[in-house]
Amino acid sequence: MSTAIPSTPSQSVCPPSPAERKQQLIRDIKTLKKERNAVILAHLYERVDVQDMADYHGDSLGLSQLAASTDAEVIVFCGVHFMAETAKLLSPSKTVYLANPNAGCPMADMITREELIQFKAEHPGLPVVAYVNTAAEVKAEAEYCCTSANAVEVVAFAAKESGSNQILFVPDKHLGAYVQSQLPQVQLICWEGFCPTHLRMNPEDVVKLKKEYPEAEILVHPECDQPMKDMADFIGSTTAIVKRAKDSKARTFIVCTEDGVSQRLSQDCPEKLFITPTRASAVCPNMKLTRLENIYKSLLGQNEPITIAEEVAGKARQCIDSMMRIAGSKGGPVMTGKN
Repeated sequence: MSTAIPSTPSQSVCPPSPAERKQQLIRDIKTLKKERNAVILAHLYERVDVQDMADYHGDSLGLSQLAASTDAEVIVFCGVHFMAETAKLLSPSKTVYLANPNAGCPMADMITREELIQFKAEHPGLPVVAYVNTAAEVKAEAEYCCTSANAVEVVAFAAKESGSNQILFVPDKHLGAYVQSQLPQVQLICWEGFCPTHLRMNPEDVVKLKKEYPEAEILVHPECDQPMKDMADFIGSTTAIVKRAKDSKARTFIVCTEDGVSQRLSQDCPEKLFITPTRASAVCPNMKLTRLENIYKSLLGQNEPITIAEEVAGKARQCIDSMMRIAGSKGGPVMTGKN
């Protein structure tokens, strides 16, 4: 008669915690990045953990220029589509991935190549200045490119070089209005584009915050509308706002741009207070699409790399080169990630 041997209860294995899974993902990204000789870039509007994972974070042009100067063979851009296109234009021999291929820019989508061609036909002979926040096909139809940091300089030069006191400016009418205020001698004819996130900023919220924090400096991006700019102590590009906040002796700031900037500044300057007005609405949903998992998939080659037809790329590159000739070869400053 046989005696049954009691079975040994199997030992349960605890699944990894979310924090452990995240740390493993970070390790996997680092391994793949080294294997593929890649550089990871993140715009300042991205999630803070994505910025920390990146080799560099900053504004899109500065990041693209820096990536072009590296020996990396692969670029993973954590941003939106036009940013990855710019990186590809400046690094045509490198493989460029947009970390999340679904991340677009509503303002960039507000003008197409065909619409710009029609706009030019309605104003024959006038030079076009295209904001960097445009598709490569749009840049290919423009004479000059600009950023929010150098738009005034580029428009002034374009008017002088072309001999025209009228300039077509696309697509952001609010950045165009700011440039117009600085250059009354030049008439800007602006496309009716705008950034939905910046237009969700509410002046009433700024007034309330100023009453609560009377010593706060109000920092405003020029993509905001005029009522917001009228309240500003300082108007500047994303990186100009970051520099101002870091250099200023003020301890409290009302930061009127996408909330990622306040988040970044809070990390970098914990001794200061940064508040985004209308915070729940001051978030670019497209910029926040990117997760660490998207970076991992890009490094695995699971996303399609950015491609630009050569006849478009050549003309778009000339447009960007014209800006470099005017405003210098440096974009905005970039910062090093934590991982």
